[in-house]
Amino acid sequence: MSSAREKDAATDIADPDSGHYVNPEPFNPASVEMLTPEQERYYQASQWQIMWWKFRRHKIALWSGVILILFYLNVPFAEIIAPYTANERSNDHLFAPPQKVHFFHEGEFVGPFVYGMTSEIDIETVKWVFTEDRTQVYPIRFFCRGSEYDFWGLVPWNFHVICPAKGGTLYLLGTDRLGRDVYSGLIYGARLSLTVGIIGVTISIVLGMFFGGIAGYFGGLIDSVVQRMIEILRSLPELPLWMALSAALPVTWSPVWIYLGITVILGLLDWPGLARAVRSKLLALREEEYARAAVLMGAKPGRVIRKHLLPGFTSHIIASATLSIPAMILGETALSFLNLGLRRPAVSWGVMLNEAQDISVIVVYPWLMAPVVPIIIVVLAFNFLGDGLRDAADPYK
Repeated sequence: MSSAREKDAATDIADPDSGHYVNPEPFNPASVEMLTPEQERYYQASQWQIMWWKFRRHKIALWSGVILILFYLNVPFAEIIAPYTANERSNDHLFAPPQKVHFFHEGEFVGPFVYGMTSEIDIETVKWVFTEDRTQVYPIRFFCRGSEYDFWGLVPWNFHVICPAKGGTLYLLGTDRLGRDVYSGLIYGARLSLTVGIIGVTISIVLGMFFGGIAGYFGGLIDSVVQRMIEILRSLPELPLWMALSAALPVTWSPVWIYLGITVILGLLDWPGLARAVRSKLLALREEEYARAAVLMGAKPGRVIRKHLLPGFTSHIIASATLSIPAMILGETALSFLNLGLRRPAVSWGVMLNEAQDISVIVVYPWLMAPVVPIIIVVLAFNFLGDGLRDAADPYK
């Protein structure tokens, strides 16, 4: 009897007025508001799933991501996609204009083809003048054998997605002063121009997370030293510093080493901004209970930062890194344009724009400015993508 009474008393609550125990009202399941399937799905979702749902609503950022994926899919297969190799020359087609693709010849459907070109020198303007020869029809070939190349510099091959016909040419965006195909150069140039941002940002993230992590976690003297170092680097003019360091690279280096040198320079000079963001986040997160619990359990500072603090704002780091890539692409383009970065035989969009330094050349041969178009598209796409990721990672939006 007493045990039953004790069991009932365990469920009673004390009345603040009388001090006696009273039995509360029985639980009624119907009084609880039921969650809809959509609400249950939201509350059970992980942080990354919620970010993806928010990111999908940002249509411009979503399409920008698709465009960037298409650009980067071309990077490993540049040799296959381009109709010519990057430095293949044609002495008979110097500064040749873009060839138009036709489908009908004399009223009959032929399929995609180009007409042949005849050239002669204009004595008055001292330049080559090209005209279409409509008696020569050259069908465009697909998935064909063409110019030989070494795939990734390793495997000899000659397979192309698109090729000119036997005895014909296929200059979709014209040629430069040495008769090199501009369209093929754009495809090859994407390999260096797009990867320099990815590798440079990787270096920047590693340095930014390291210096920002130790400054935000330890504080005190270490924080002051890192902050002063960041202020010194950010006070220096960025472009002249890039130019000075790039000019210091030995001219005897191979294009690969020059590329690595430019990438390291861009990465070493871009980490202060990310380091400050990491520092400010760690200053707030290190006072959280889970961080203090990890310290009391004997976790070392490196493990606390790496395992407990940094994962809390990884999404913000990704968004910040995405916004840093366009600056590095523009930095490489500017250095190569000024002949202080990559040089032939290496091909990047900046190296190709080096051909268009003379305004008179641009007026006569405007197709040499073709690399400007993919640069604008990629930079805008990265900026829109970064905005979308930043909004998706913001817990207050």
